Amino acid sequence: MSLSDPIGDMLTRIRNGQMAKMEVIECPSSAFRKRVLEVMEREGYIRGFTEVQQGKGQAALEIELKYHDGIGVIRKINRVSKPGRRVYAGIKDFGRVFNGLGVSILSTPRGVLSDNEARTQNVGGEVLCRIF
Repeated sequence: MSLSDPIGDMLTRIRNGQMAKMEVIECPSSAFRKRVLEVMEREGYIRGFTEVQQGKGQAALEIELKYHDGIGVIRKINRVSKPGRRVYAGIKDFGRVFNGLGVSILSTPRGVLSDNEARTQNVGGEVLCRIF
């Protein structure tokens, strides 16, 4: 089955997994999803992820969700740029997410970066999602 929005699907699985208090969730694997998860891990929103084989050449990502005192670390996760409407932001265009408490994940010419990393590298790009 093909998905029209694989990043949106992954974010929904994470959101649903945290609402159900799951420790580990699975989603299909891709290089782009791994890069987004690496940013989420660097920023401290997930514990980590591993790639597992599920049969004939099919791989899945097992994502370890993170909790603090029984409450999910991710309070809100929104998909900004969608397949039907791409949202791009220059270095001066993207502001702080929840006064700097949250983070935006961007796809830039230098790879997938958080908004803080994009500011330090002075590069803009497509705003994939916002996490708080």
